[in-house]
Amino acid sequence: MSIPNLITLGRVILVPVVFYLLLANELKLAFLAFVVAGVSDAVDGFLAKRFHWETELGAYLDPLADKLLIVCIFIALGVTEKLPSWLVIVVVSRDFLIITAVMLSWLLEHPTPMKPLVVSKLNTVAQIVLAASVLADEAFKLSLDGPVQALIWIVAATTVISLFAYLRLWLKHMTEYGAAGPGT
Repeated sequence: MSIPNLITLGRVILVPVVFYLLLANELKLAFLAFVVAGVSDAVDGFLAKRFHWETELGAYLDPLADKLLIVCIFIALGVTEKLPSWLVIVVVSRDFLIITAVMLSWLLEHPTPMKPLVVSKLNTVAQIVLAASVLADEAFKLSLDGPVQALIWIVAATTVISLFAYLRLWLKHMTEYGAAGPGT
């Protein structure tokens, strides 16, 4: 177990804490925990690269921790009506569909290579900026209504575009598998 993996596990442990703080309307603490999670993500990545502490576990755990945090924040912000429910459904459904497709390809013994697409990276950045903006706005009354509304539409658009991009790649991958036959 490397230091970056321990830091990442700490971020995973923060997920239910942030979720609880949001549901308990402890918005300043939730924002602080979100910032700590973001800093920990940067620190574990820096340490892993700088000291060559990259591990296979870390390669899976780090994006999983990030995704868990974002999904939980979006769900909590939806439940507390700080984000529109339709957006939360779109974001969570995209991740659920991608995970389902990956698992299905594994079950069919034709694993899908997972490389983040540019649109997916843009989507992740937009989701983080939206979550941070809503948390900061709610915690510190910053009056960010206009920017938050714009971010909502950016997140919606990049989420749908990235879903279709991944679906297209997955279907191509699975079609080639089906044409070649299993085990070839």
